[in-house]
Amino acid sequence: LEARVESALAILDLEALRRKVGEKEQRAAASDVWDNARGAQVLFQELAMLRGQVSLGEGMVSSLEEIQTALELLELAEDASLLQEAVSNVKRLAKFLDQWELQSLLGGEYDQSGASVTINAGAGGMDAMDWALMLQRMYIRWAEGRGFKAAVTEQSDGEDFGIKSCTLEIEGPFAYGYLASEKGTHRLVRIPKYSTSNQRQTAFASVEVMPILGELGDSIDLPESDLEISTMRSGGAGGQNVNKVETGVRIVHTPTGIAVKCTVERSQAMNRKKALEILKAKLLVVAKEQHAARISEIRGDIVKAEWGQQIRNYVFHPYKLVKDTRTGVESGDFDGVVNGDLDPFMEAFLRKRAAEHGK
Repeated sequence: LEARVESALAILDLEALRRKVGEKEQRAAASDVWDNARGAQVLFQELAMLRGQVSLGEGMVSSLEEIQTALELLELAEDASLLQEAVSNVKRLAKFLDQWELQSLLGGEYDQSGASVTINAGAGGMDAMDWALMLQRMYIRWAEGRGFKAAVTEQSDGEDFGIKSCTLEIEGPFAYGYLASEKGTHRLVRIPKYSTSNQRQTAFASVEVMPILGELGDSIDLPESDLEISTMRSGGAGGQNVNKVETGVRIVHTPTGIAVKCTVERSQAMNRKKALEILKAKLLVVAKEQHAARISEIRGDIVKAEWGQQIRNYVFHPYKLVKDTRTGVESGDFDGVVNGDLDPFMEAFLRKRAAEHGK
């Protein structure tokens, strides 16, 4: 453990991290920090991430010192309480190291960003719409368990219950890095709660994950000639203007066929800006998957072929089991998983990906 701690601390460089925290705190305390609201949000996200890294490093140092002190005292005299304290600190230190090693796998360009998660009900009728709603709750509870902010920004309700689709925005350190592992099709096997036949049925829902770019998106140029823009009424709850005027915006990237829409904002201009941000994020994710250096190199046929890739099975009947088809990780705690206990699946995916890329 000592060697692992020394290696981790050498890479973390606590002194340099503390200096960065101090610099960010000075900027955050400036009277004009909120003149640029988006820039302020990015600043506070970066500050939270840096503080988390400092806390992680300090926790490792503190645990190691306490273990060393306990061992020195144990050499002088046997003491059951000291031994118990040392064992507890070893477990605590191992947890800190696991956290750090996992974060070290999140070195992608946008891994530190917030995440936009879009869920769409697939095959399976009403049960698929109920399944999509269950997934929405699963990701919200995962986010809340980490102290992240989660908000539903778009939702299309099902005819009877459940949802046809929704979009969540999750803000927190490395939110995109973790949630990127959830992209794909999620399959549920159970007896639907409304079924009269008492037979098992299968329902599908797809999950798409994109980074929340913020100001980073300003550097990405999309030619107007590649965009097909249309407007629509936003619908749903809103003010006097929202449902009467076409404030909603839909944008299609014609070279790839990728389409996005935004109806959450109260003006057409704001929805257009938000839709462009979402489209850029989608294109960046696909470009990364296709190893394309530029967005113009993305091939539309591959974009379509990627949709619907099954990644995880959730079996509720005749037994309870959740199994990831990519890593083989499984859990018999079905209820725990659908209530947000996703870390074992995410961690296994990150470690597998790192091993495949020789990281």
